[in-house]
Amino acid sequence: MTDTDISTAVSEVLSVTREDRVAIVQLNRPKARNALNATLLAELRAAMTDLARDTTVRAVVITGDRQAFCAGADISEFDRLRAAPLVGSDADREVWRELAAFAKPLIAAVEGLALGGGCELALACDTVIAGESARFGLPEVKLGVIPGAGGTQRLIRSVGKAKAMALLLTGDPWSAADAERAGLIARVVADGDAVAEAIAMAQRIAANGPLAVALAKDAALHALETSLAQGLQHEKRNFTVAVHSADCHEGQAAFLAKRVPEFTGK
Repeated sequence: MTDTDISTAVSEVLSVTREDRVAIVQLNRPKARNALNATLLAELRAAMTDLARDTTVRAVVITGDRQAFCAGADISEFDRLRAAPLVGSDADREVWRELAAFAKPLIAAVEGLALGGGCELALACDTVIAGESARFGLPEVKLGVIPGAGGTQRLIRSVGKAKAMALLLTGDPWSAADAERAGLIARVVADGDAVAEAIAMAQRIAANGPLAVALAKDAALHALETSLAQGLQHEKRNFTVAVHSADCHEGQAAFLAKRVPEFTGK
C-alpha cells in the first residue's frame, strides 16, 4: 500500500477506505464468511452509488478478508426471498444493476472463498486477482436452486460453454489456478497479497486518463451485448469522443514535453 492519506467510512457490515484515487470496499461480516444478506447488499449499493458520484475516485477494489471474499448468499434469508414478489426484492436486484452500470474500473481482490453470490460478485467486477488458496464456485444446485445474480450469464461469457456448464451443473469449486486457466480471473498471487496487488493495479489505472478508461471499459463491455459490426461502430464513437477530449490534448502535450500528464477526466 502507498504512504498516502487514507479516509475511512465504516459500518457494521462494510468499510470503505481511500488511497489516493482508489477506493477499497471491504465486506465485513467475518462470522458469516461475508455472506450477502439484505443489510450488506443495501450497504454495498449505497457505497457504489457514492463512489460513482465521487469524481476523485478513479478505480475501486472490492474485497473481503483472508478467510472469505464472500461465501455467497445468506441461506437463512431464503424464506425472505420466497416471500418477495417475483423472488427477491428490488433492493436486492438493484445492487447488481449498480455494479453492472458502474463506469469506473472494478477489481475484485479474492482471498479464501468466493462461492455463489460471492463468485457472482467477482464476476460482476472487471477483473479479478486472487490468492493461491482462493476457491471459486457456484454451488447453488447442491441446494436445489440456481445462481440468481448473473452467474449463469456472466460465467459462460467469461469461460465459455463447456467450462461454465461443468462449474454450474456440478456445483464443484475451482482452485485459483483452475480459475486462472479458465479465464475467470486475471492473476494468482501469494496468499495475503491479493489486496495489495489489486490496489497496485488500480493505482496504475487511476494514473491514466479517466475519461479514456471509462470509454475503453464501456466499449469492451459493449462487445458482450452486440455483434462485431455493432461493437466496432460503438468503439469508433467512443474513440471520437476520446480523441476530442481535453485529456487527449493533455496526454499528447505531456508526451511531447516528456512530463507526467495531468488528466482531469474532461
